[in-house]
Amino acid sequence: MNIYPINLKNTSIEFEISEFKRMVLEGHSIGDIMSNPLEQDDNGNYIVRIGHSPDPDDAFMFHAMTNNKFPTPGYHFVHELQDIETLNHRAMNQELEVSAVSIHAYPDIAEHYSLMNCGASMGEGYGPMIVGKSGVTVEQAKESVIAVPGLKTSAYLGLRLAWGDVNVEVVPFDEIIPKILDGTYLTGLIIHEGQLTYVDYDLDVLIDIGKWWNSKTNNYPMPLGGNVVRKDLGEEMMQDITRYTKMSIEYAINNPDEALEFAKKWGRGIDDDTNRKFVTMYVNDRTIDYREDGRESIRQFIQEGQNIGLIRPEFDVEAMRFIGALE
Repeated sequence: MNIYPINLKNTSIEFEISEFKRMVLEGHSIGDIMSNPLEQDDNGNYIVRIGHSPDPDDAFMFHAMTNNKFPTPGYHFVHELQDIETLNHRAMNQELEVSAVSIHAYPDIAEHYSLMNCGASMGEGYGPMIVGKSGVTVEQAKESVIAVPGLKTSAYLGLRLAWGDVNVEVVPFDEIIPKILDGTYLTGLIIHEGQLTYVDYDLDVLIDIGKWWNSKTNNYPMPLGGNVVRKDLGEEMMQDITRYTKMSIEYAINNPDEALEFAKKWGRGIDDDTNRKFVTMYVNDRTIDYREDGRESIRQFIQEGQNIGLIRPEFDVEAMRFIGALE
């Protein structure tokens, strides 16, 4: 069954073998072309650690790489699953070769990482939301302490852009709805599958920040997350890893039932229909290629963050590079 309205069945996952891969296949030593040689496994493959969140959309994207659905000559990918706020901070410490990160956090790591042109999580007509129990007004929400999933999340930056300098406390994302229900917080900023499951608890949406961003801009998708690759790996390896990541996303989209079955292990109890709906919200043709409006949306999002003092002003958005983009 094809769960996507777009036709991606003819998308090829074959690629031209680069000079780097030819050297690997021919048994040559390639450590000298890497800025920072990596550890190797028993077969001589370079071990590349990929950090991503334990969520259905990320699991869907990386299903093929996790389960060796296609050959990756010269590389052995190891997946490390942690929440996005932890991954943001690990990237700041340059701990991982590849990681999912919040777009909000990217300027803090841009000296050492480049964004891939694939792997985007973007909200098109939807996004993170502020929710509360029935009857809570926007004014009450703005005056309350809002539970948020992290200060480096894109959801938090979007909230500050939309509502200004509000009072917040950081709460693990999967505890926000329960803490609204038990009265600990009047309102909370929800992400991930909470954007679908909040209706099960009769919570009201006070603002959908994705829709707000769409209306504020030239109908740009709201930037949420992206994949980054460490610069000290060298140009060839950065390109190769990005290509494999794109292949993994294409494989999942072309084999959705198989990938969804794998992804639901990280759905925190959501049913198959909710799993399918959530994954298709954030893994689609935009995940294969940001496209020009997606890249422009990221630049504007970061600039808006600079304007309100949440992103360092010296970061040059025009110098941003998207590995694998045909610009």
